[in-house]
Amino acid sequence: MNNNTYYTNRTVLITGGAQGIGLGMAQAFAEAGANVIITDKDQEAGAEAVQRLEKQNLTIDFIPCDVAQEQEVKQLMQEVGEKYKELDVLINNAGIADPFVGPLQDFDVAVFDQVLAVNLRGPLLCAKYALPLLAKAEYPAILNISSTRAFMSEPNTFPYSASKGGLEALTHSLAVSLTEERVRVNAIAPGWIEVGEWQKDSERYEPHHSGEDKKQHPVGRVGLPQDVAEASLFLCSDKAGFITGQSLAIDGGMTVKMIYK
Repeated sequence: MNNNTYYTNRTVLITGGAQGIGLGMAQAFAEAGANVIITDKDQEAGAEAVQRLEKQNLTIDFIPCDVAQEQEVKQLMQEVGEKYKELDVLINNAGIADPFVGPLQDFDVAVFDQVLAVNLRGPLLCAKYALPLLAKAEYPAILNISSTRAFMSEPNTFPYSASKGGLEALTHSLAVSLTEERVRVNAIAPGWIEVGEWQKDSERYEPHHSGEDKKQHPVGRVGLPQDVAEASLFLCSDKAGFITGQSLAIDGGMTVKMIYK
């Protein structure tokens, strides 16, 4: 597949696209010729993302939005529709990323509500209000960015794990619910993805991984945003036209490796 041919003049909206995996996908789709819109609650990061890609002669739009707020999502989709008329790809990537919350007995339940509002309710809102725009596209697709933590856990990560588990279920539910609108819905479940070099300036850091970190992965390294981006280019294209309701783990094989120590 020649992505530069396929994505030319197609419109891609990436939530949480100002940093990390989202920014990596934004760059990849822009390089492939798409009209890319990123949205993010962090306006500083959004402005920096636009500038970063401009230095590579890539153009993206940035529209601030908190995906947990229904009115903001409605306004976002209205702005996208006014400028681009239709939407080919919606990537639900925005999320509260820090999974650790401490012991259950000390846990503030309000945190659980906040995480689910962004990580699970947000993708549902975005899908709902993007649907009229997606229905106008030739090969519409939704891609949800889940996590391998939907299937396995470290201690005291229950809000994040629950939200990503719900997003996996939402993926197959939407896939069978949007058949009349011809919208394919899939998920990518990233594992350990190093995003240090893809953060805004004030939070950027130089990654360092020990030999043990790398050995946890059968492929011998920690993942990069580019790894997720390459898979997203395929899953959102017509070359994946017979794939819907599925989840692809991109984790260097970590979830299939048995570790006893």
